[in-house]
Amino acid sequence: MQGEGSESRDVLPESFNTLEELSDFWDSHSSADYEDAMEPVEVEIDLSSSKVYCPAARDLLYQVREQARQQGVSTETLINLWLQEKLRASA
Repeated sequence: MQGEGSESRDVLPESFNTLEELSDFWDSHSSADYEDAMEPVEVEIDLSSSKVYCPAARDLLYQVREQARQQGVSTETLINLWLQEKLRASA
């Protein structure tokens, strides 16, 4: 398929079977080459965050990450669950 210039470009797939296929395609292609295939969209972004970041010792964080992986949850979820349990126990 020919672009607007003399450069040729790969055909933009209609869809991708996996996120990996999608990321592989865009890792090796520039979105600037496909501007004619893009559609404008309107979005609203809430820039306020309900997250607060708290430093943790690196070795503790590695242990928490491993526990979270073993339990099949995110590190953030596990930390929040543990904090909730601790607060309930001390109330």
